[in-house]
Amino acid sequence: MNHHKSTLLCAICFVLAAESAVVGAVKRAVLSGNLKKWHKLTLTFDGPQTSEDTEPNPFLDYRLNVTFTKGNKRYVVPGYYAAEGMAAESGATSGNKWRVHFVPDEEGKWSFRSSFRTGRDIALSSEPAAGRTTPFDGVTGKFMVGPTDKTGRDHRAKGLLKYVGKRYLRFAETGEYFLKGGADSPENFLAYADFDGTFDTGELKRKGEAAGKEFLHRYGPHVRDWHAGDPTWKNGKGKGMIGALNYLASKGMNSVYFIPYNIDGGDGKDVWPWTKPTEKYRFDCSKLEQWEIVFSHTDKLGLMLHIITQEQENDQGLDGGELGRQRKLYYRELIARFAHHLALVWNLGEENTNTTSQRKAFSRYIKEVDPYEHPVVMHTYPGKYEEFYSPLLGYEYFDGPSLQTNDTHAQTVKWLDRSTSVGRRWFVSLDEIGPAHTGVKPDKDDYWHDEVRKKHLWGHLMAGGAGVEWYFGYKFAHNDLNCEDWRSREHIWELTGYALEFFHQHLPFTEMSHNDKLTTARNDYCFAKRGEVYAIYLPAGGTTYLDVGNRSATFSVRWYNPRMGGPLRTGTVAAVAGPGSVAIGHPPQDTTKDWVALIKKKQ
Repeated sequence: MNHHKSTLLCAICFVLAAESAVVGAVKRAVLSGNLKKWHKLTLTFDGPQTSEDTEPNPFLDYRLNVTFTKGNKRYVVPGYYAAEGMAAESGATSGNKWRVHFVPDEEGKWSFRSSFRTGRDIALSSEPAAGRTTPFDGVTGKFMVGPTDKTGRDHRAKGLLKYVGKRYLRFAETGEYFLKGGADSPENFLAYADFDGTFDTGELKRKGEAAGKEFLHRYGPHVRDWHAGDPTWKNGKGKGMIGALNYLASKGMNSVYFIPYNIDGGDGKDVWPWTKPTEKYRFDCSKLEQWEIVFSHTDKLGLMLHIITQEQENDQGLDGGELGRQRKLYYRELIARFAHHLALVWNLGEENTNTTSQRKAFSRYIKEVDPYEHPVVMHTYPGKYEEFYSPLLGYEYFDGPSLQTNDTHAQTVKWLDRSTSVGRRWFVSLDEIGPAHTGVKPDKDDYWHDEVRKKHLWGHLMAGGAGVEWYFGYKFAHNDLNCEDWRSREHIWELTGYALEFFHQHLPFTEMSHNDKLTTARNDYCFAKRGEVYAIYLPAGGTTYLDVGNRSATFSVRWYNPRMGGPLRTGTVAAVAGPGSVAIGHPPQDTTKDWVALIKKKQ
């Protein structure tokens, strides 16, 4: 299926004339896309004929911003150079098309006005009047937006995923809170042979991380997961990657983690957005349009984009670690091309080593350029939490930790409580477990994933964590950099799905919090809305006593199997009565294995 042709065939397109004329210039904009709430709309302008490698630099020395307004709402959306407008299919490096993507968050009449200016480094300037006007500066137009027609997992049914000052992100349309479950590996997900200009630039640092100098992903085992009607580009390219994402979503997962920049010393050395690995000011139009085809498919599948903007090995690679010309342009280009995606998190870097002042500058710049103010988080080393996270507590442009830890429950509790105490509660995610060479093993090496399931999955969620992504290490097959088949960990997706299902179906989890001291068992986890509902995870089965408070009340006791999922079941005790400490009884079977007890007040 030709992605671009199908988009244009279903698009609503029209030409808009500018209110003010420029002599000798043709001023027009073509609006394409479905005119519906939460759907991507694209404005394409005819501008100067140029190319990726021409002076003035079309990425750095031109600046397109379009302001969209409706009533008191105002979004300033950055745009980008799009070659001849069909680069994903043609591979074009030159043309006269300039483009902006916008996602309306209300029905009704919207207006827009373009600002298109030129001048040295103008893309880095926030001054509206900087530089000189160019042909389509000042183009205006209006359009009507109707209701979304999407349902189910599709993000266009749910709206923008937002940080709302709570432990969980929330979708703007439905009000649904988000619990993450997904893939942290392969972190070089975008090192894909079907993308233009993509190749491996060198040997890897640690033996075993990938298949060698010439390795690129093809995701061959997932070609069978591509379905008729799914997108491709260039006469059928992309089926392996699209199929892989289809598979992940089919297992109930809702997020995917990847790095768009891993050269300059990074692991893999095979992903970059620029025209070549040594370039930092010129972007590969066709490659990035192909990325956009893939990212648009994740929206339909209900997969959040977790974009790790750099890694420890290269976090000094742009401007020596500062917020300078290279980094500003890199962030702006990512935002202009991809910030319209409804479920997206910006990560300042994997195992980040920048300074506090640099991290604050990065966060603020991203939030100020991104019209949708997507969440900003940071991943860091075990043992560095206090040093790196504490100075960011309460900072208005930073929203939470992306934990790499083996002390999952305690670290999740710590940063939730610390952030709450300063008046800006973070959402805390678990995005890597150790040791680094192991992570989550393939099912054939560790089918039940007992430690991962007990210590990390349930340990994190029962602390009030926002969700997990699973890292694969580099010791086992289908590792962090050369994983070709997500079926290698099929059972961990299923086990994760059982946990997310329990939280969504049986708990008012946004109203609950960690309360481990309410039980007498050692090493269990208690998550509670005190006096109303309690969830107790017992990693070794058995039983415990629970303090249900000082009021007389009767509570039902049911059990959930975290290894198999399924319905709630009755154990040896069906109900308990307060006040005080009550014995909850034993699970219905396999009493030495992990179970979750659900104790709910009867009405």
